[in-house]
Amino acid sequence: MRTIFTDTDSAEMAPCVATIGFFDGVHRGHRYLIKSVTDCAAASPELQSTVITFDRHPRQVLNMDFQPKLLSTLDEKLALLSKTGADNCVVLHFDRDMAAMTAYDFMRDVLRDRLNVRKLIMGYDNRFGHSRTEGFDDYVGYGREIGIEVVRGNAFVLNGVNVSSSVIRTFLSGGEADMAAMCLGYPYFFSGKVKGGYREGRKLGFPTANIEVDDAQKLIPEHGVYAVKVRVEGCGGLLNGMMNIGTRPTFDGHETTLEVNIFDFEEDIYGRQVDVLFYHRLRDEQKFCSIKKLVDQLWLDREAAEKILERA
Repeated sequence: MRTIFTDTDSAEMAPCVATIGFFDGVHRGHRYLIKSVTDCAAASPELQSTVITFDRHPRQVLNMDFQPKLLSTLDEKLALLSKTGADNCVVLHFDRDMAAMTAYDFMRDVLRDRLNVRKLIMGYDNRFGHSRTEGFDDYVGYGREIGIEVVRGNAFVLNGVNVSSSVIRTFLSGGEADMAAMCLGYPYFFSGKVKGGYREGRKLGFPTANIEVDDAQKLIPEHGVYAVKVRVEGCGGLLNGMMNIGTRPTFDGHETTLEVNIFDFEEDIYGRQVDVLFYHRLRDEQKFCSIKKLVDQLWLDREAAEKILERA
């Protein structure tokens, strides 16, 4: 897949069938839509397949105080899109000038004139343009006038739910990591570096790596204990473990920490990059009346996590 950044690249675009969206998480619904684009291009040899996305969340430009909770960073999103089979990915630089464009001007000046879009397959709930008041029928009419065929893609429905980024965020914010993974088509993950922590886990026989997430805009799942797999820089492969997200109430903590215990792993990994993949939430975070009660529960958590991860 060729990736084109419109603020730095000046590559000419071949005629294409395209879809457009923010594509946060590149979930199964997104991939279903993109497949309709690649299938259409395969049936029309004169057209390439193109995915059009943005370099930042549009609401960040429209509202300076907006703090997105993202399923994927831009780099993660591009890596996921590269696996869809599309010929091109165009990353539009979203700024106030673009935000002020009407839907008609955007379709004419950006989609047709700059990106050579001949056919546009719209996500079932997608809208664009300054006011976002226009709907699908308006886009069809504008397209007819300027020479872009506009068709509507179908929703991807899973267990009666239209899969969307907002639905997945809701699952993760409620701790439903397995439901999020089902909708994403892969386990939700974040990446970060291991930093110094409180070292309480080591004293209990459960040494933990304290993670500082690379991107503050990444969504952190609901507090609790999770069965996870961990990829450690320089170690190769995925390692089983469990992660606690919370304030360490048994130790009267107040700051939220992200601590992962990697099973049967003794290496010093301070400063290394890790990826944490979430499979299942085991329980709420809770305050124990004694250290012994906490340790007993940690052994039960490990046993439950191992059973879940064996099947993953």
